[in-house]
Amino acid sequence: MCGRFTLTISWDDLCTWFNLEQSEIEYLPRFNIAPTQSVPVIIDHEGKRLVVAMRWGLIPFWAKDMSIGNKMINARAETLEDKPSFQKLIQQKRCLVPADGFYEWQRLSGRKRPYRIALHNGGLFSFAGLWDAWKSPEGKTIYSFTIITTPANSLVAPIHERMPAILTKAEEKIWLDHTVKEKGRIKELLKPYPSEEMTIYEVSPRVNAPGNDFPDCVIPVQKIFE
Repeated sequence: MCGRFTLTISWDDLCTWFNLEQSEIEYLPRFNIAPTQSVPVIIDHEGKRLVVAMRWGLIPFWAKDMSIGNKMINARAETLEDKPSFQKLIQQKRCLVPADGFYEWQRLSGRKRPYRIALHNGGLFSFAGLWDAWKSPEGKTIYSFTIITTPANSLVAPIHERMPAILTKAEEKIWLDHTVKEKGRIKELLKPYPSEEMTIYEVSPRVNAPGNDFPDCVIPVQKIFE
């Protein structure tokens, strides 16, 4: 699964990387993003890339209340077509979730040790996601998303059996293209990211608490104690 991630770059760098039109959303670098929090998500609107603030944890349009989103932070790539919640979204509401790292925990000797996984070059990338819009009983529209996961690659597997589906720059374009509807072409994008292009290191247990969203969350443990 993917239960925490980071997006530590500047707003200008984010817009440049994804070729975004400017937006009025509030933005700050994030070092420990957790479910139910609002983050920038990229969608295609009439051929243009837009960035929208969305709540992490998918709330389908038909939901009776928003609590269902707490259980829908991830969607398994292998079963997307089998779940009524995702069948239409995979065709019509695909999105990119910008990130530059994610956390996983390894259980050893009765305790969980947190690790951060990122690209070798420390660069930005995107998770494949799905989004929806839900209207509350009070009439407020809430935009929310889920992150698609795949089986873990050989780097992540010793820590967790799942990992988020990470897209290359070329795959991002295909993922956002509404004209791409062939199930086979869509599914072939949802695969484990190459291990040789990623790195992993242990971080401070401070990331265990969602309220801790500070730069030192991403510092390797060995550097903290140097």
